[in-house]
Amino acid sequence: MSLDEFLSMGGYGFYVWTSYGVTFLVLLVNIIIPIAQRKQFFAKALKKQRPSL
Repeated sequence: MSLDEFLSMGGYGFYVWTSYGVTFLVLLVNIIIPIAQRKQFFAKALKKQRPSL
């Protein structure tokens, strides 16, 4: 089995690799968005705690 045969997966390679790509993208978004929201939450909480001058 050559690398080209493996990547083409019997003619279904485009669909297989696209599904892997979409899955990876969704997993990445599921990691990045909560981190960004956490940073935003703590920034707002810290701003509320600071006394206004």
